[in-house]
Amino acid sequence: MSDKVILICTVCLNRNYHNYKNKLNHKTRLELMKFCPHCKKHTLHKESR
Repeated sequence: MSDKVILICTVCLNRNYHNYKNKLNHKTRLELMKFCPHCKKHTLHKESR
């Protein structure tokens, strides 16, 4: 039931991470603080469409 989602940095808009999300339990878009290797700092990463 889980689907693969791509996380995008909100600062530089690079696709850095892949994650799995159960869409039955989590209806909203996933948002995580992750390290961006391009920005070289921790930034907010959001789920892409």
